Amino acid sequence: MSATQILILIAAYFGVLILISYFTGKNDNNEDFFKAGKQSPWYVVAFGMVGASLSGVTFISVPGWIEGSQFSYFQVVLGYMFGYFVVAYILLPIYYNLNVTSIYEYLLQRFGVVSHKTGAFFFFLSRVLGAAFRLFLVAIVLQQFVFNAWNVPFEVTVVISILLIWIYTNKGGIKTIVWTDTLQTLFMIVAVILSIYFINESLGWSFGEFLASSELKEYSKVFVTDSFLERSHFIKSFVGGMFITICMTGLDQDMMQKNLTCKSLKDAQKNMVSFSIVLVIVTFLFMLLGALLYIYANEHSIAMPLMDGKPRTDLLFPEIALNSGLSITLAITFMLGLIAAAYSSADSALTSLTTSFCVDFLNIDKKPKEEQKSIRKKAHVGMSVMLVIVIIIFKYVLTSNVIDSLLTVAGYTYGPLLGLFAFGIFTKYQVKDKYVWIVAVCSVILITIIGSIPPEKLGGYVLGYELLPINGLLTFIGLILIRRK
Repeated sequence: MSATQILILIAAYFGVLILISYFTGKNDNNEDFFKAGKQSPWYVVAFGMVGASLSGVTFISVPGWIEGSQFSYFQVVLGYMFGYFVVAYILLPIYYNLNVTSIYEYLLQRFGVVSHKTGAFFFFLSRVLGAAFRLFLVAIVLQQFVFNAWNVPFEVTVVISILLIWIYTNKGGIKTIVWTDTLQTLFMIVAVILSIYFINESLGWSFGEFLASSELKEYSKVFVTDSFLERSHFIKSFVGGMFITICMTGLDQDMMQKNLTCKSLKDAQKNMVSFSIVLVIVTFLFMLLGALLYIYANEHSIAMPLMDGKPRTDLLFPEIALNSGLSITLAITFMLGLIAAAYSSADSALTSLTTSFCVDFLNIDKKPKEEQKSIRKKAHVGMSVMLVIVIIIFKYVLTSNVIDSLLTVAGYTYGPLLGLFAFGIFTKYQVKDKYVWIVAVCSVILITIIGSIPPEKLGGYVLGYELLPINGLLTFIGLILIRRK
């Protein structure tokens, strides 16, 4: 598939998204931008959240990760599912009862202004890094397979990517995203199914023959139970996955903002439970696809693609889809799936960052009515510029697989949020609010030190995703120390 064909496809795709934004953004008011008028059908939200949760990271990075980790990531995914039930039946009732726009308003009511700002800051940091990871991934694919052919700098590729998102989210915000995410999830699921079909067909296999093949068995080990010292041991992965979900969904304005557009708490809970089941199934399909990609690459002696002279497993799927000559249908399917997966999470991230900045930091509801819309639009532009800068920085500092980097960073930035919300929900203590930010910063410093301890100093124990609950526990202990007596 040529660079020109890919560009035409991208232009047509965004034409559809802009058309959707035209109909959903007619009101262009803050109520629709922040809450979609609380009229979103729960099943539409649930289906759209699948794409937002998986994102371009899952679409490319999970298949590329299979050779190194096999199917052990599925242990984390099972933990995700348990975490979604915690979100549905513990956190969602709190948010609906308080009728919040930003979920960090809970911390304001529970502890005070400093706790509120601290929670919002750590979300802000987490979401900027998370959104940048996801957009970085799609940007390097577009750069490698489209813009390099025209000698367009990577920085220009990033600016174009963010500009396109800004255009279709500028007016409708979350109301637009609820519907565009639905379309994007559909494209992504169709893409992975058709990719599995076409690659199997080229290998002369039916889907059943692929599942029964000895080649698949080389990549399909799920459970790691040999030694608890291993980073990917089942218990560590499952518990880590559960807390990742609780934090990256339940304590994250991005994901919760969609839930808060549902008509009622009951609808939001139905959305969360059904979404979690679909997410597990779709993620498993991506892992099957990853194994299939490595089988195909070995069969046809396809080398791992390089970027800046270094092998990038994240680029294996696009290399096979676009350059192996399998079929133009597969190439089109891949590009639609990639764009859908990447932008379904990035657009909602941009909107949630704008919402949090306006509500949590600018106190937009206290501003004069005639100024609120202007403030929101300026914040939206500011968040776009910030994402551009962070993504460009990633090009020069990021070396590991993107999904592993994303989940590792979550352990450092979401921990204070976990500790703050857990302390607020499960204790009746008040805290000395002005010291909360100190506790949060100290927790991150401590977990950074703990995370850098070499395994040989811990008797061979390799730290992994359990750093997130440990970080939350450190924050919880710190809050006990500053509680009011």
